[in-house]
Amino acid sequence: MSGMQVSRRSFLTTLLLAPTLTMAATSTAEAAPAMDLGEVLIEAGRPTEHLLAVVDVRPDGTVGLVLPRAEVGQGLTTSVAMLVAEELDVPLGAVETTLADARPELLFGQLTGSSNSIRSLYWPVRSTAAAVRARIVAAAAARWLVLPAAISIADGVITCADGRTMGIGNVARDAANPLLATLPSQPKSVGAQTVIGTSPHRTDARDIVTGRTQYAMDLDVPDAHPVVVRRPPTIGGSVISVDEGALRDMAGVLDVAVIPTGVAVMAETFGQAIDAANAAVVEWHSGALESENDDSIRARLADAVQPFTTTGDLNAEFDFAFVPHAAMETNSAVADVRSDRAEIWASMQTPIVAKQAIARMLGLPASAVVVHVVNGGGSFGRRLFFDAPMEAARVSRAMGRPVRLMWTRVDDMRHGRVRPASHHRFRVGIQANSVVSFEHRLAAVTTDFGHGLGEMLTASVSSGGSGRSVFARTVANPYEFGDVLESLVEVDLPMHTGSWRSVYSANSRGAAEIVVDRIAIALGVDPVELRRTHLADARHRAVLEAAARESGWGKAMPDGWAQGVGFHAEYRSSTACVVDIDVTDPSHPRVRRAVVAVDVGQAINPSGLKAQMLGGLTDAISTTLSAGVHIDKGLPLEGSYSQFHYARQRDSPLDVQVIVIDGAEEPGGAGELGVPAAVGAVANAYARATGDPVSSFPIRFDVDFEPFPR
Repeated sequence: MSGMQVSRRSFLTTLLLAPTLTMAATSTAEAAPAMDLGEVLIEAGRPTEHLLAVVDVRPDGTVGLVLPRAEVGQGLTTSVAMLVAEELDVPLGAVETTLADARPELLFGQLTGSSNSIRSLYWPVRSTAAAVRARIVAAAAARWLVLPAAISIADGVITCADGRTMGIGNVARDAANPLLATLPSQPKSVGAQTVIGTSPHRTDARDIVTGRTQYAMDLDVPDAHPVVVRRPPTIGGSVISVDEGALRDMAGVLDVAVIPTGVAVMAETFGQAIDAANAAVVEWHSGALESENDDSIRARLADAVQPFTTTGDLNAEFDFAFVPHAAMETNSAVADVRSDRAEIWASMQTPIVAKQAIARMLGLPASAVVVHVVNGGGSFGRRLFFDAPMEAARVSRAMGRPVRLMWTRVDDMRHGRVRPASHHRFRVGIQANSVVSFEHRLAAVTTDFGHGLGEMLTASVSSGGSGRSVFARTVANPYEFGDVLESLVEVDLPMHTGSWRSVYSANSRGAAEIVVDRIAIALGVDPVELRRTHLADARHRAVLEAAARESGWGKAMPDGWAQGVGFHAEYRSSTACVVDIDVTDPSHPRVRRAVVAVDVGQAINPSGLKAQMLGGLTDAISTTLSAGVHIDKGLPLEGSYSQFHYARQRDSPLDVQVIVIDGAEEPGGAGELGVPAAVGAVANAYARATGDPVSSFPIRFDVDFEPFPR
């Protein structure tokens, strides 16, 4: 991997005794001193990665993989199953992946985030599967009384040199024998791979489109009834009093409980619970944000930006609004809390710390709390926080019965997590037609990293300094622009914030790409050429050149149309984006075409990678042109998809081309890669089409709706 120094790989194989063959394996690598956040997470989990990947070969020939990560629609289960199928030489359809419950023994090893899942699982999973294959070969050789060299496996069928065959399941029990002698195993070389790099259909696609995939609210947990919470009219408010009697008299209502976040109502149906919660007569303590609005927060951020330390010839500043995660599945969880134990079901990216925190809140030992990770209907960083499982546990304890807690869409938009608002200032020094300094000063509402690295140890010491650490490990200017200075100041406001796709890079690198275009204008050079001549990395230049070439960069455009370009590199990966925008209707700008070139090193599943880039592009189009939330008197005004103007089909380009470039023999990160370059491309295209150098995003951000009641 580019930027990584690997002197050796040793594989530690642990045989877990079981009726069928179940194994875990690890790899170790020495990292270069300059590590990105993903590499930091990999190194943190190194001591327990030998426990990370567990593969189970069954007598029927299927292969089970218990995955210690969250599946939230990103297609991870398919990509990891491909790694297993590759090394075991079994059909992809034979690999059945389940999500692991919270496993505290993994310590730092069960966090899903930072574009890190494939990077952290690549060697452990492949090593595990390769070790399993070696044991299958040894068991078959022992049964047939031949040397292991006489054994081959293809499509899950073992073949002996003399023509005898059998399925791998036939020797699964023999292979689990701890006394079985095996030859050393090693994953396949890149040249020998036949599954990795192909583009199969997602293994869960049919279940998703036919409604068979089970999310939290689909689970049939005995006696768990629907619960909805009436929430305060300001963020962080709390209950003074509530007329519980009136609520209990309403149709279908089974129970009522006051909890720190509001008034929980249980009913026979969710419809009845929602009606009762809406009708609740509650007196509230106001939250600490009651006096805040968009203007006051924007002013706070502008005042907090550190002064420049360089002189320059080009200055720019930008504001970015708050943005909710707005996952299709609202925050939800099922909980069954008893006096001596608890069981929780939810989509969680940090299940270890969820288990530990819920146990602490309930006053139970962590061993008495079971946390099940279920499929999530989207996340984009939202499910790094486990506020729904925690809230469900509180309600279950208060009511003394199992609960099915669902946040309404309005709750999710107004009281859920948001990407922090931010203010950016740039100063660029230009001498003799060259960039000699590039200074970027940023102030943002504090991003909550209270989940730490996914366990209680780091979660308990997380503070405002965590944001600066993440910023330093993720945001990097890829250009040779002389003295480059970038800094973050965080402004503490009691908002519910969290990592949103691309975290700081979406805004910071997006804004920087706008400035790069302004530099090109100041120098009188082509924006693509300016980038190409200042990118030192050959892989980066190849990505930029591919996007420019395939998009027909510089072609003649109709009046009101323009092209824009953006580039971004992060997590040992890079991407360039060129868009064609149509602003002939100023009230409704639309991206008509996009070309995205991407290099993530080794692409495990190119079709999945293309989907990630398309998702990043759509996020960028949305948040650059129209999607954000307004704050008024301490509460977001937007309360539904009809009010949060995320791009619809009519706003999305019909023509999108994603070019995958293989740049290295190991995978880099992909999930968060696609947003920043596309933000720059869309904003730059808009500026070129209109002549308007926009400085506030989203560009069209009017309150054109009647807000829901508080």
